[in-house]
Amino acid sequence: MQLPDTETLVLAQDGHSLYVTLNRPESRNAMSLQMVNELMGVFDAIENEEEIRAVVLRGAGGHFCAGGDIKDMATARGKAQEASESGKDNPFFALNREFGFLITKANKAPQVVVAVLEGAVLGGGFGLACVSDVAIAEQHAQFGLPETGLGVIPAQIAPFVVERVGLTQARRLALLGERFNGEEALRLGIVHYVKEGEEELAKQLQKVLEQVKRCGPAANRKTKALMHRVGHEPMETLLDDAARDFADAVASEEGLEGTMAFVQKRLPNWAQ
Repeated sequence: MQLPDTETLVLAQDGHSLYVTLNRPESRNAMSLQMVNELMGVFDAIENEEEIRAVVLRGAGGHFCAGGDIKDMATARGKAQEASESGKDNPFFALNREFGFLITKANKAPQVVVAVLEGAVLGGGFGLACVSDVAIAEQHAQFGLPETGLGVIPAQIAPFVVERVGLTQARRLALLGERFNGEEALRLGIVHYVKEGEEELAKQLQKVLEQVKRCGPAANRKTKALMHRVGHEPMETLLDDAARDFADAVASEEGLEGTMAFVQKRLPNWAQ
């Protein structure tokens, strides 16, 4: 598998897992347009790579991601004035919408996306946390949606926050812009595990990746795709398709191996 060249990300494959580290520690891994495009390139590159079963997202330097990059905002502001005078598209729209494309791509990635959350988990970083399949937070991580305090809106993030925590809590988080720690993030359902310190984070991450390894690769992909369809299609249509997928899975090589391994009281071949 050929991974793309990146400048703002560090990529490392270890068995069935791809580690993607946001690597702009000088800015607390603020999400630049370059980083957005490089992340999308990584998800595009691995979309059909079935040997990659988990993607681990984390940040360098003790922070996950502090939100959008102010330098990109300043550049876009200068271009916005030019666009207004020339009648061209507003660059703020393009900059903001590009992050929406990324977060949608991360949300629908067929792999299990695991977010390891430390330090600042703000704005765009908060959004990425909300589309992860499994989120592990350091107890003292700082979560928040600071956009309204800056006079802007969490435009591409808000819909995914609503999906994660529900409308009532999402309103409070976005309209007050308050900061909160890993324990509160757990209570709200943003994260699934809270640990204190790097050693405990690493142990929990390894447990999660071992559990991913125990699940059938094709079964996980189909299951994630099925759950993403809930609420967007009529239930009877969805259940008909799910039954067909189930029948195909039972008759597949993976399904036969899984049931045989269960009967023989051994691990299936994909878990070894």
